[in-house]
Amino acid sequence: MEIPNTLVEEFQRQHENRRSICVVGAGPSGLAAVKIVKDSQQYKDGLWTVTAFEARDDIGGIWLPAPPTDDPPLTPLYDSLTTNLPHPVMAYTSFAFPPSTPLFPPASTVLTYIKDYAAHFDLMSHVRLSTPVLSATRDASSNKWTITVQPQGATSPETSTFDHLVVANGHYRVPRVPDTPGLQGWLDAKKAFHAVYYRAPSDFGDARTVLVVGAGPSGYDLCTDLLVSGRTVVHSTTAAVREDLHDGRWKVHGRIARYLDPADGRVVFEDGTEESGIDCAVLATGYKADLPFLPPDVIREALPPPVPPLPRELYNSTYHIFPLARHIFPLVDADRLPASSIAFIGLPVRVVPLPLVEAQMRAVLHVFAHPDSLDPTQEAIHIIDRYEALRARISAQSSSLDTSPSAQRPSEPAETDDHNLPASDPMKRDASELALASAWHRFDGHEQFEYRDALHAFAGYPDRVATWEIEMFDAKIVLREEWRDLERSGLAEEWVRGVGEDGGEKGIQQWVEMMRLVLRRADERHPERNRL
Repeated sequence: MEIPNTLVEEFQRQHENRRSICVVGAGPSGLAAVKIVKDSQQYKDGLWTVTAFEARDDIGGIWLPAPPTDDPPLTPLYDSLTTNLPHPVMAYTSFAFPPSTPLFPPASTVLTYIKDYAAHFDLMSHVRLSTPVLSATRDASSNKWTITVQPQGATSPETSTFDHLVVANGHYRVPRVPDTPGLQGWLDAKKAFHAVYYRAPSDFGDARTVLVVGAGPSGYDLCTDLLVSGRTVVHSTTAAVREDLHDGRWKVHGRIARYLDPADGRVVFEDGTEESGIDCAVLATGYKADLPFLPPDVIREALPPPVPPLPRELYNSTYHIFPLARHIFPLVDADRLPASSIAFIGLPVRVVPLPLVEAQMRAVLHVFAHPDSLDPTQEAIHIIDRYEALRARISAQSSSLDTSPSAQRPSEPAETDDHNLPASDPMKRDASELALASAWHRFDGHEQFEYRDALHAFAGYPDRVATWEIEMFDAKIVLREEWRDLERSGLAEEWVRGVGEDGGEKGIQQWVEMMRLVLRRADERHPERNRL
């Protein structure tokens, strides 16, 4: 019996459209990747499969606690950590936090939420725990990735092949330590350590005066923890005006020029002022992008050459991955590494991460299904335009700092700090190139919301960022300060009781109304303050 040509053609079409997708990591980004794949029509039709490999013994990424025993620790999670975004803004768009959740929940609540997300969407059947990825190599002749993993308890590594690779391994593990003159002596004397090792004020033992270096959220949380524990804090931030706060127990300085003898606990700042009697220093100076499973023929760990032209190889400067179209897809030699073969998600900082990685992954699947949807020429123009704009901004800021008698204190904690930028670096040609690399994935103002909407438009997805999300993101600092006051006053539980119980859009509106009440309370208590 002869098989009809239409059936043969359909079989060939189905075979050509079958894709296997590997996701590295099962933290918040990796889980979102698996969920979005499961949402796709190709998955529902049985054409696409997805597997996520997670090195740790459970899901959750940085929200999964671990003692600081590994080098570096498995997570930078410290005991007092709460979200720095209100959870209605922070949440995945497809899955809200439970009703009555504290507006700025602790890490344990976030971890439970992430696990509930995985259970609700049946993601765990696609996740292999305790299975670190050792290497991911690409065969150009077969257009496939060979993934080598080491399952816990296995006597030898395992290999398997995939059509596409999604890199979602996070970027908050490998610490970035400045090479400020004299710091190594403090590190050798065990008088300084990176914040990745911090868990609680008791880590400082008998130390009464602690130097905190860094202006990111963890740096400010460290200052708060130390002040509450009765210690004195010397806080070094990049754009700071010298001042004493909290009755002199919080001494704010600019950048450190040199660490002197650790036995004296002395440091000199760039403005010439000094502090002495420092018992310990903690470096909240950020983290490196680390991709140990990708070989040099896929990505080079080096600072990329100046642009234009765009390099034909992919670079990891440890500050950014470059060049990536839309901060996701490699825009290099397509014969060696097609843009549709690999995607990097979760790189942008100073953003609302969970909704953003959902949008990124929808764009990823669109490119996996339609490789020609990315216009290399137009994407290159966008990258060069961003490069030129950032270079001009950095040059202007540098000129301003050179001529200004004093810097302005930032209005909010930065997502990253740049204490390491002026110091020498083995990959550095000049400070502006390194500053540009540090700023590359950093989104300022409402750029992240425009980016999310552009990704959804590109992917043909109808959702757009709601006005209230932008409103509450802009007000996040005032919201957090006011929420802490409600907690101190014992009123916080009452304020959120029953909020969100209606579920869906009605539940979201309940949270929006509640947040506006919190802001109204802040305005009434501080009428002189402009919260935006």
